[in-house]
Amino acid sequence: MKQSPIERALISVSDKKGVVEFAKKLSALNIEIVSTGGTARLLQEQGISVVPVDTYTGHPEIMDGRVKTLHPRVHGGILAVRDNELHREQMKQNGIRPIDLVAVNLYPFIKTIAKAGVTLEEAIENIDIGGPAMVRSAAKNNAYVTVIVDPADYKAVADEIARSGVVSIEKRRRLAVKAFAHTAAYDAEIAGYLSKVYSGINMKKN
Repeated sequence: MKQSPIERALISVSDKKGVVEFAKKLSALNIEIVSTGGTARLLQEQGISVVPVDTYTGHPEIMDGRVKTLHPRVHGGILAVRDNELHREQMKQNGIRPIDLVAVNLYPFIKTIAKAGVTLEEAIENIDIGGPAMVRSAAKNNAYVTVIVDPADYKAVADEIARSGVVSIEKRRRLAVKAFAHTAAYDAEIAGYLSKVYSGINMKKN
């Protein structure tokens, strides 16, 4: 299995630390950047060429942003097995282009529920859906895709791409494990919070 050069990255982050510098490095390497919402606006303001996700998918963000990346052109691009002829043909038929790198971190649920007077509705709106789905898709397909959930990993990944055009399988595997740990911890925080809030509800199975 030969690793293809990284040509396209999807960047969508709540924690914007280091993302501009990272995106500039990728852009300088002629890597296309697909992005969403506030991340796309920030990068564009910094003069970085970005393809908005609604342009990439051909479908607008809907339901106040609840649905924007849950689209076959996003997840097909992440999950496709590059060596699978059927996958390649289905990508061609459906206008799906490979996404080789996913840099995503999640809505700030923990910070939200730590605020004094936070309502249940506010907490619910800060439960990320599309972000964990992309992270898990990329981590699952680490044979081909690099996933980053921690800004501390930006530099090492960008430096490796600059040197060789790819990210080593060893690094992709380490980042995948880190990504699954990240989403597991995130879900545990949500479950813990809702368990307390809903403690008066009988949760037994019927």
